Amino acid sequence: MVLKGLTYSPTGGIVAAPTTSLPEQIGGTRNWDYRYCWLRDTTFTLLALMNAGFYDEARAWRDWLLRAVAGSPDQLQIMYGLGGERRLTEWQVPWLPGYEGSSPVRIGNAAVKQTQLDVYGEIFDALYHAHFHGLPTVDRAIAIGRTVLGHLARIWRLPDEGIWEVRGPPQHFTHSKVMAWVAFDRAVKILEHLGDQVGGDGAIERLWRIRDEIHEDVCCNGFDPALGSFVQAYGSKALDASLLLLPLVGFLPPTDPRIIGTVSAIERRLVVDGFVMRYDTGEVVDGLPPGEGAFLACSFWLADNYILQGRIAEARELFERLLSLRNDVGLLAEEFDPRLGRQVGNFPQAFSHVALVNTAFNLTRTQGPAEQRARAGHRKPRTPAM
Repeated sequence: MVLKGLTYSPTGGIVAAPTTSLPEQIGGTRNWDYRYCWLRDTTFTLLALMNAGFYDEARAWRDWLLRAVAGSPDQLQIMYGLGGERRLTEWQVPWLPGYEGSSPVRIGNAAVKQTQLDVYGEIFDALYHAHFHGLPTVDRAIAIGRTVLGHLARIWRLPDEGIWEVRGPPQHFTHSKVMAWVAFDRAVKILEHLGDQVGGDGAIERLWRIRDEIHEDVCCNGFDPALGSFVQAYGSKALDASLLLLPLVGFLPPTDPRIIGTVSAIERRLVVDGFVMRYDTGEVVDGLPPGEGAFLACSFWLADNYILQGRIAEARELFERLLSLRNDVGLLAEEFDPRLGRQVGNFPQAFSHVALVNTAFNLTRTQGPAEQRARAGHRKPRTPAM
């Protein structure tokens, strides 16, 4: 119901939240305008809708995605307006005091100009699951995919601003590289199903090579043997809750020692009062003063990891704790402040509700969204080119 309420019926676009500048920390400056559609939300949202049987809504969201990303791939944005608008210039409203004195109040979002490599993986993961869940494949999806992959092949080695849209210096974020891997992995699987002729002679072999190169690059540079964990960015010692997505997208099995070590490290260093922080804002340079609440979707991701590792009782306990945070009509914000015992950030937040729905499916189905995404990434024996 929340996702339906956040959907703009004429286009199928789903807004991240209907509010702007509700603070991530009361009195702080991490106040953003979320009244737009993020490409990053596509796969999570599609799986939530399709697993619930809402195929008309899923098709509308998929079609919104294809319209939004059509055009030159070097002009791809990480977010768009509900109608596909591209100009989302950020400005501040100095005459408004902000929620409980939390300023500035912002209109628009400067992250629209950032490079975030993970959105390419989300696009292809969404198209993959749409295809294999029975949504009719459209010709323009194949044409767009071919163009976007060529662009990603040229830029995946570059640093970016990452999933959390940091306003500090670009880095080689581990999650970003993993999602670039997802783009080529899912493209290979789609082409294998449709036939190599769709992509041209040798297309699958070329994509395999890039896919394997990225996988090796991440395992060599994104994993810290001393910590026994993947890290937020190459050369860093910081952790990041986005690393919880590595097994969820099938980059490595949930039982791989490197994944088990990463989950354990996150439990030790990023869990505060039972909730998962995105990262330590006092440790990471993100261009902003430190301090924010626990990002609720990240806590659901931890529950999903518990499920994949067979730790069902722990997953259910965490899930129930997260459910208890909802307000009197069952809504969740972006974050929860354990110190103040209250929700913070824009409200209601689509990403939090999508994560809730998917974790519920993971707990109640043999093939929930986490298993579906993880299985999509399982490596098949490679057939050498003749």
